[in-house]
Amino acid sequence: MKEKVINGMVISYSKKYADRPTLVFLHDSLGCIELWRDFPEKLAEATKCNLVIYDRLGYGKSSPMAAQQRPTNYLEIEADILNNLLIELEIENAILFGHSDGGSIALIGASKYPTKIKAVIAEAAHIFVEEITLKGIYVAIEKYRTTNLAERLARYHGDKVESLFNAWTKTWTRNDYRDWNIEHFLTSIRCPLLIIQGEADEYGTLAQVEKTIDQVSGKPQKYIIPDIGHTPHKEVPELVLESCKDFIIAYE
Repeated sequence: MKEKVINGMVISYSKKYADRPTLVFLHDSLGCIELWRDFPEKLAEATKCNLVIYDRLGYGKSSPMAAQQRPTNYLEIEADILNNLLIELEIENAILFGHSDGGSIALIGASKYPTKIKAVIAEAAHIFVEEITLKGIYVAIEKYRTTNLAERLARYHGDKVESLFNAWTKTWTRNDYRDWNIEHFLTSIRCPLLIIQGEADEYGTLAQVEKTIDQVSGKPQKYIIPDIGHTPHKEVPELVLESCKDFIIAYE
């Protein structure tokens, strides 16, 4: 894997295969390149795809985010940043794999920039705010206050931990964010989709999956995994890897 910095964001990439799609991984609200572990490389190798993983601003090795106070449409802004990155890297055939916030970014990106996005794998993505989401965030806030969570996150994010944690928790728990909803983007998504969610996801119900499936214009598939929480690619990596491999090979 090679590394470069674009507009303050650290990009890790591998271009091994000519005329093949590029897998682009979009991390969650506390994630970064390192926290994906070896899952991206394994999927890229299994499908003979090129690979891009990046730390959004404020995460991992990237520059700090401009402000902790995020606008309600910050995920749409991140989709625009993703599009700019694809232009910079000259990627015209992206397969997006997004987890949580990254899944929402992938869905918005596929809606707004359909010519560049060939397929979407959305894992534990949110399209609207649920009470279970807020409950999960309040649990995370308590863990941050009472455990060594901040110290563990600092291994990956350095001195940016406080700002990124506050940006996530304070945004989603604001009163004006209760009405956040991206369902209006879904009908414009025409590419193939694989929607993955753990049945025991502590941040969202299966309504997120069903409402996504019902509204997209592309050909959607779903993979619901019993007894699994918010991070299936970490909890049962081999199952998720196999389902993603089959999806990519089938649609091609």
